Amino acid sequence: MISSNVMPFPGLAERVREVRQRIDDAAVRGGHGQTVRIIAVTKTYGPDAVSAAVEAGVEDIGENRIHEALGKMDATSVAVRWHLIGHLQRNKAKAAPRFDVVHSLDSMTLAAALNRVGQANGRRIIVFAQVNVAGERTKGGFTLVEMPAIADQLAGLEALEVRGVMTIAPMNADDAALRGVFQGAQAAARLFRTAGHPATELSMGMSNDFEVAVEEGATYVRLGTVLFGARPL
Repeated sequence: MISSNVMPFPGLAERVREVRQRIDDAAVRGGHGQTVRIIAVTKTYGPDAVSAAVEAGVEDIGENRIHEALGKMDATSVAVRWHLIGHLQRNKAKAAPRFDVVHSLDSMTLAAALNRVGQANGRRIIVFAQVNVAGERTKGGFTLVEMPAIADQLAGLEALEVRGVMTIAPMNADDAALRGVFQGAQAAARLFRTAGHPATELSMGMSNDFEVAVEEGATYVRLGTVLFGARPL
């Protein structure tokens, strides 16, 4: 852990406190009574961002790319929970056990690959099913229409544990559109629970929309720039 006098992100602890207050206020407005965890997204920042996040009180770290994530894991010694929040290619599924949660299960082909990895490692892989509520072509994920069938198919993969649902709202969406996306994720999670999965978690909300996501029931919010500032080029 780095000492506070060499903190590479000055003001981070204060920003974390401010964000936690905004989350608490949003949770009260939403009325779901959920606990919300912050995932500090360290994509493109160096390993020092991981240590800085821990010192500021955030112990969940999110990465989008396997190679970058594994490099930071090897370069840091602080105890954190690692979340893979970006697309995972099937041929890189063998890296999944390095993460505490894979948020981006977006196809049955990937599910089968992760199941094989879990079986080979003698452990269950914790995943969130990614749902593309808005139907954006540039984003992966299952559609809401597919969800009942997908939930049944995933129930047959014994080395996977579907702990929840992840979604990404469209950029610059208005309030009504955001709520529609997040409510769709809620509906997907209910479908998974009906199928017998322990899908109680909702990974949704980023720096530009996390308060609305919390109002709609998010239990994990994925925050980068609101904590660390502008990303390095």
